Amino acid sequence: MRIDVTIQLTIIGLGQIGTSIGLALAKHKDLVTRVGHDKKIAFARQAEKMDAIDRVDSNLPNSVRNANLVLLCLPIDQVPETMRLIAQDLLEGAVVMDTSPLKVVVADWAKELLPAGRHYVGLTPVINPAYLNDASTGQQAAHPDLFEKGLIAITSPPRTDSDAIKLAADLTRLLGSTPLFADLAEIDGLMTSTMILPQILAAALLNATVDQPGWREGRKVAGRAYTDASGPVLNLDGSQSLKTSIISNRENVLRVLDSALAELQFFRSIIFEQDDSVLEEYLERAYRSARKWWQERLAGDWENEQSVPVEKHGFISHLIGSNPRPRQKPKSTN
Repeated sequence: MRIDVTIQLTIIGLGQIGTSIGLALAKHKDLVTRVGHDKKIAFARQAEKMDAIDRVDSNLPNSVRNANLVLLCLPIDQVPETMRLIAQDLLEGAVVMDTSPLKVVVADWAKELLPAGRHYVGLTPVINPAYLNDASTGQQAAHPDLFEKGLIAITSPPRTDSDAIKLAADLTRLLGSTPLFADLAEIDGLMTSTMILPQILAAALLNATVDQPGWREGRKVAGRAYTDASGPVLNLDGSQSLKTSIISNRENVLRVLDSALAELQFFRSIIFEQDDSVLEEYLERAYRSARKWWQERLAGDWENEQSVPVEKHGFISHLIGSNPRPRQKPKSTN
């Protein structure tokens, strides 16, 4: 059955990820009306000029009032308050997705804050390898093909509506990416190792060198190696975001930190003992591992799977079924 209906997608947070999602969906205006909200109105206006959204709504609750799908592309520390502010204005059957690095804590917030009949699904985007060395950040780093040749991990709490999960998979394919269904805790562990740990180590490097003896001259000669190693700090959504990720994910963070500290201690012992052969093998193993990962990441052919085409009206039917559902306000809990 053909469904001549478009859905409203509201994107909250128009930085790199939110704007890129909007840009990627620009060629699917027959399916999606894109509404954008950002607390910095200039970001929202710029996204509109870029054709990343169809219109701006500066009122947060109003921006989701007719939305079938709400995407929270925000620093993780802003997610619970945003959920609280939009909760009572969400449509019956609306799906709320987020792109935060951690999922267990966000799923807990969703369970606590979202009314019954609204669904939460987590997205963890893995960007196009062509942009891995792109030093730009925020909205300037947005691209319509940011998610191509990448993965988007899809996570959901137990007993999540199956249509909400299928919608996430369809959206992933519309963005040019491959869906990877994963467990909430599994993604948290992976993101701790591959995102949060590099940010922690970058912060440690900076605090171990900046404003220390010799830094007055050191800052003048610091080059590519220092830039690359300290760079993850510049990709933070602010120190509050990393702090929230660490505190809400303490066990995983302590585990990967213990592993990193053990490696550093072993590295130190090799240097202290002046064992040239062990040092050479240690560094060569790291070099081989880095090259192997980089080649695999550039290829992006993890499963050698053929892409699955999206049935355009299947995207809508996963959200609204055979007939659009009438708007129902959530019952007050007062």
